[in-house]
Amino acid sequence: MTISGDGAPARKRRSIWLETLLLVVIALAVAVLLKTFFVQAFYIPSPSMVPGLVKNDRILVEKPSYWFGQPQRGDVVVFEDPGGWLPDDQAGPVGPVATTLSKIGLYPAGGHLVKRVIGVGGDTIVCCDDQGRISVNGQPLDEDDYVNDPDTSDCRGPEGPGGADACSWTAGPVPDGDLFVMGDNRYSSADSSFHMCSPDDDTCVPGEEFFDEDLVVGRVFSVIWPRDHLAWLHRPATFSDVPDS
Repeated sequence: MTISGDGAPARKRRSIWLETLLLVVIALAVAVLLKTFFVQAFYIPSPSMVPGLVKNDRILVEKPSYWFGQPQRGDVVVFEDPGGWLPDDQAGPVGPVATTLSKIGLYPAGGHLVKRVIGVGGDTIVCCDDQGRISVNGQPLDEDDYVNDPDTSDCRGPEGPGGADACSWTAGPVPDGDLFVMGDNRYSSADSSFHMCSPDDDTCVPGEEFFDEDLVVGRVFSVIWPRDHLAWLHRPATFSDVPDS
């Protein structure tokens, strides 16, 4: 004689819930692993990288390129705020849900900046020659393919020391292990050139225009949203002509 009890359906329901919980935990662990070591999503909070990256674009940053190497001239990188570079309204996700999702890589993280690497350790950057071009180690850069409004800009480095509208400055040599970065929208980017000390500013601390490359999260390689702005990012060819310092 076979006797069936009422406990079987209950045990089956518990098994389904446990299986679902296990799958959720595994999915979250994979998301954290991917974000920590491989790929992380960010959003563009300002127009400082126009035209390539537009405000509210969603981008992907890959990290393996810098596991055993350093950022290269021309790379577009995401990096942590070196201190005082980021406005308060760009500090990061707002609200507990967005904050939690950003920690596991399911929401674009804030509290970071995105700029293009212009100079690495040992480099000297000069703005500008008679054609308005920035030079690195004496080599002029052809930046017309990615800077904003190249046909109407007098020079490629207008945000001079202290944010002054100046096209005559020199930065460097960049300390070893540090970076000098600029936004592609040169007339609207609080970048390294913006944080240089102007000659008449006694309160400015020299060297704040550089930051440690250890603050770099990774290299931007793709725009994934919105759909009409999907793109792959590559290092401009002009930087291959720059000689070592």
